[in-house]
Amino acid sequence: MQNKVIEKVLQEVREGALDVPQALERLKHLPFEDVGCATVDHHRTLRQGFPEVIFGQGKSVAQMRTIIAALLEKGGNVLATRVNGAKGAKLKELFPQAIYHADARALTIEQHPVQLRGRGKVLVVCAGTSDIPVAAEAVLTAQMMGNEVEKVYDVGVAGLHRLLARRGTLAEASVIIVVAGMEGALPSVVGGLVDKPVIAVPTSVGYGASFGGVAALLGMLNSCAAGVTVVNIDNGFGAAYAASLMNRIHG
Repeated sequence: MQNKVIEKVLQEVREGALDVPQALERLKHLPFEDVGCATVDHHRTLRQGFPEVIFGQGKSVAQMRTIIAALLEKGGNVLATRVNGAKGAKLKELFPQAIYHADARALTIEQHPVQLRGRGKVLVVCAGTSDIPVAAEAVLTAQMMGNEVEKVYDVGVAGLHRLLARRGTLAEASVIIVVAGMEGALPSVVGGLVDKPVIAVPTSVGYGASFGGVAALLGMLNSCAAGVTVVNIDNGFGAAYAASLMNRIHG
């Protein structure tokens, strides 16, 4: 539930257009609502500035339909991550206003325009084309959270001149998310070039000895570049959420 919804209810009570029992009825699902398959956190926008995000992996279409409907009823926008193509197609049939983002494996519904809340630009950099699904998840999440977002793809350390040619773009960003698999060296390189936070995202891209992203994760955790922090393997969403909090205009 958004601040403006509660403010409207309180204003109507003050003006006599709404009595207290009616106001309580409207607010009865604050802070959460039990919908059977989930307990939907409607209070999260008030606490954290962004509605609850649906993690689609492992959820059935029926479960997601129930959760999405509960969130929509409170007037907020919807972001569902880790939604495969088949599930996305079925959800679009149920919610025609939904947009399925195949590159990010995510689904969004915007009931109102996203308000720009970032003080600067969030830049998403990825090492290789195979890392794009994780990078795209970060891009979409940051955009839905009200940030201006720019992306630079396929600039890994195997051809470092590609990254160095974008130094101006790196310098303009407020927060940088760097997505890489294999040995995960790119965030260290970026961290050594900039004076702003770098959020490293290891991906599960790589041959056998990459251990499904563990090699990249350990490489990033052991970065010698100051200012690099690391999220879990393939967690583009988590990186973008953290970047949004760093970039947010307060007050």
